[in-house]
Amino acid sequence: MTEFTGTSRDDGKLKQILAAIILNLSAVTYGIICGWPSPIVPLLMNVEKNPVINEQMSDEGASWIGSLLCLGGLAIAPFSSSLAERFGRKAYGYLTAGPMFLSWLLILFATDHNCLYVARFIAGVAGSMSIFIVSTYVSEIASENIRGLLGSLLVLAINIGILLAFVAGTYMSYVLFHVFCMVFPVLFAVSFFFLPETPVYLLKRNRISEATRSLLYYRGNNKALVSEELSRLQAQVKSSVDQPNSISLCDLVRDPATLKGLIISFGLLGGQQLSGIFAMISYAETIFKMAGTSLQPEVSAIIIGVIQVFSSYLSTVLMERAGRRPLILVSCAGMCICHFIIGSFCYVQSSGHDLSSISFLPIIALSAYMVSYCLGMGPVPFVVASEVFRTEVSSFANTVCFVFLWGMAFTVIKLFGPLMSLVGIEGCFTILGCMCAGCFVFSYYLVPETKARKREDIVNELNNNQVNVNTKEHMIDNSKDLIMSERV
Repeated sequence: MTEFTGTSRDDGKLKQILAAIILNLSAVTYGIICGWPSPIVPLLMNVEKNPVINEQMSDEGASWIGSLLCLGGLAIAPFSSSLAERFGRKAYGYLTAGPMFLSWLLILFATDHNCLYVARFIAGVAGSMSIFIVSTYVSEIASENIRGLLGSLLVLAINIGILLAFVAGTYMSYVLFHVFCMVFPVLFAVSFFFLPETPVYLLKRNRISEATRSLLYYRGNNKALVSEELSRLQAQVKSSVDQPNSISLCDLVRDPATLKGLIISFGLLGGQQLSGIFAMISYAETIFKMAGTSLQPEVSAIIIGVIQVFSSYLSTVLMERAGRRPLILVSCAGMCICHFIIGSFCYVQSSGHDLSSISFLPIIALSAYMVSYCLGMGPVPFVVASEVFRTEVSSFANTVCFVFLWGMAFTVIKLFGPLMSLVGIEGCFTILGCMCAGCFVFSYYLVPETKARKREDIVNELNNNQVNVNTKEHMIDNSKDLIMSERV
């Protein structure tokens, strides 16, 4: 085999990194979409400063601003995989840029609040599509030695987008801010044009020569390396095509191990949303203003955004060192404590006590919350959900989990505003703290450690160490795949 030089290796690596950066421009846009309500909703709720119409937006209307984003994501989630398989990753990427740009255009020229609601729904569709295309495209072009690095850019890009929304939304005019937001989907679409289709999709369409050119592009034009990897990818594609594709929801709940995997995934993903992260991001300025901190709410939100960007590195470093369970438990405990601290602060303050000497406490607690969330409950549920299902059902099971995730996010965002009006900010934080405590108990007793374990071992543990017929067939199929890969 021809040994490829360091130059070609570095050239291929740089092209993969560049491609990941281009893909994550759409994730930055989604982050801006998530952070948009923080600086804009207070304006919409102020009749004198409302940039759309001279009508104050109600708490109910503000809750729809956040929840419609999740509803849009929920609407497209079941169809993302089939669309990408039918039209290709490139076409799906262009489809992602369209609704992103359209949503900002509708917001910029909105004449009433209903236009904003439609725009936020479309933005949710775009956000869900963005997460799917980034993770899919990057996983299909990345070399094994930098796949983790490239995959971790997604969360970082979203956090950067949130920070940009906090900063630009605060210091730019309403019109200039939304013109600025339109730049990112355009930049993504133009840059994405120069990237090739993924080799995996091309092989699925039996376009061998195009797949070879795509691999050569991302592997530094080393023909020997590409020839070896192409053979391996062809075997994997053939194996996935041969798998049955008629799995129903009944099939998932009929198998004990798969049912337990769903319970674990739903519990973690539900706990992720019930920990209050969407509410924190969407209502950051409102929360700080009601907490009565000495800093301006806009500045406080920007500080949180900066902390969130830097803390997103922590999970990347610790995921394979500390394990999944410790990260989840530490994360839940940290978030629980932070919620109770802020809830207690707001309760004492509302009772008429002077807390000006410790007005910094909510900022510290919310900062610690963001670190705790990014450490565990942010990334770990997605990792665990990808590890607790048998290979032949994992794709459909993860689709079900994704639909559940967006449904939970919609429910939390929709109810947060009215709940705050009903029980006050101190009551909201207390409830969120109890949710985090419940997630801690759930994870302690039900979530297995999956670090560095084979999928078969995890499934067998969920099946009470018993191997049913489906699992036996699955193990036989894996053995055949292993023999095939060794021959290749």
